[in-house]
Amino acid sequence: MGSRIFYGIVSLLVISTGFAFAQESLISIQTDDNHYDEGDIIVISGKVTTVIAETPVTLQLFTEGTLVEIAQITVAQDGTFSHTVIAEGPLWSKEGEYLVRVSYGEGNIAESKFGFTPKSEAVETTTNFEVDAGNHGTFDVEYTIKGGAVKNMVVDPDIFALVVQIDAIDEGRINLDLPREYIGAEKQDGKDDTFIILIDGREVIYQESVMHSDSRVITINFEQGDSYIEIIGTYVIPEFGAITIMVLLIGIITIVVLTKNKFQMKI
Repeated sequence: MGSRIFYGIVSLLVISTGFAFAQESLISIQTDDNHYDEGDIIVISGKVTTVIAETPVTLQLFTEGTLVEIAQITVAQDGTFSHTVIAEGPLWSKEGEYLVRVSYGEGNIAESKFGFTPKSEAVETTTNFEVDAGNHGTFDVEYTIKGGAVKNMVVDPDIFALVVQIDAIDEGRINLDLPREYIGAEKQDGKDDTFIILIDGREVIYQESVMHSDSRVITINFEQGDSYIEIIGTYVIPEFGAITIMVLLIGIITIVVLTKNKFQMKI
């Protein structure tokens, strides 16, 4: 009787352990981003915990049950593997969620998902934003944005900056047509200098493709989740500084005249 109970317990342990091993996948998978636009390069990578000699990883890529890509991937000696896919072609026409499925050996499967937007569905907005210039009224900044929306633009005179608040739902870019009358970056000789661009406090590079006599057009790339873009130049609303100096000078002259008159009256 005791032996039956013992072997029964052992059998249960073997079955439960075997079930646990069967549920544990030997393969993992990931993509280098969670959303792609048409033409982007998708990097799919992963690792197997146990290398099976000369056994490749089978990759399948689906959207709404339609097979978009299939590939056999060689596994390195350390168990890692990677594969790149260019998100373009006749099968990349649907916006939405895409499923990456990889399998290795028998019963080892891993999955990952990402979003995709074809060019036909990509939203690109071009319009003007009316920036509050305080006592100097307002001025317009023309912009084009893709991957997000502009929520606000304000002048920060303390750092000679135009601050653009965005809602970045995806990685994207913004083109800004900056009027020289209100913001610019100049050297002492009057020639154009580079702007300092900060996104959420980190400095980033930008492109400048067009320079007009009355404006400068710059392009800034941003990442999903970014919020504040600071365009810092050498002046912002320059006439504000000039008026401030004039008021200061008038105040100084007035004080000097009053002091002089008071001194003469005492004599």
